[in-house]
Amino acid sequence: MKINIKDFRVQEDEKIKLEKRPTLVEPVYKSKKKYYKLLKEQVEELSSLQRLQYASNRYAVLLIFQAMDTAGKDGAIRYVMSGVNPQGCQVFSFKHPSATELDHDFLWRTSQCLPERGRIGIFNRSYYEEVLIVRVHPEILRSQGLPDELLGEKTIWQERYRSIVDLENHLYRNGTRIIKFFLHLSEEEQRKRFLKRIDEPEKNWKFSFADIEERKFWHQYMQAYEACLSATSTTNAPWYVVPADDKKNARLIISQIILDTFKGLKMHYPEAGAKRQQELLLIRRRLTKEG
Repeated sequence: MKINIKDFRVQEDEKIKLEKRPTLVEPVYKSKKKYYKLLKEQVEELSSLQRLQYASNRYAVLLIFQAMDTAGKDGAIRYVMSGVNPQGCQVFSFKHPSATELDHDFLWRTSQCLPERGRIGIFNRSYYEEVLIVRVHPEILRSQGLPDELLGEKTIWQERYRSIVDLENHLYRNGTRIIKFFLHLSEEEQRKRFLKRIDEPEKNWKFSFADIEERKFWHQYMQAYEACLSATSTTNAPWYVVPADDKKNARLIISQIILDTFKGLKMHYPEAGAKRQQELLLIRRRLTKEG
């Protein structure tokens, strides 16, 4: 089955309902062997395109991953980016903000980690946490030190969406291409993966009682994601809702979306002008003479 990335894209101004989006689709691969073959091909192609991106030094690419716990963000990043030269790729994970970060606007800490031209930046969670977890837990918002007049429940989320869209449009105008992934996991699949983390000793460290407590807010999180995806998926910085109940299939879909984005960029290796060619010819003569 060929991957059509449009099937997963959230269109601009689309009012998304996650219950109508599948968490499981027909797999691209027919066997485990076929999965590894497809992934290897995609990884090799992505590695080649990233070398071209690095050499042309015109575009930065920012990948944003958001999801509920156990959806497979870490694994997707690890497998899909496995062939990319570490010099051309940076990964940042954002958890609870520090006291210093809370003294700045909510976009400040992530803005410092944006990728430079020629590189891929990966945000494992991002500034979107400020309209997701903070919306589900408004007590976090009240602890952020904002003036009381800015804490209106009816206005603050729309204002934050606007700030995010403005930032992403600004980045686009300056050569950064943004791809945003929501790994769409079912509540039942999360339950199974939590049990697996308990049953397999090497995965115990990934699990805590707080994860179960957070699971109680599943419905509220889905509402927060729906509002966020609908408000912030744009032509310049689209969201993709990736079915995540099958981790292998999700990785292949994510990889294809990234590849298609790279192929849409106008990149080429720097061409040597006449002066540079003469310089290279002179160097070649010296090296040949040494031999």
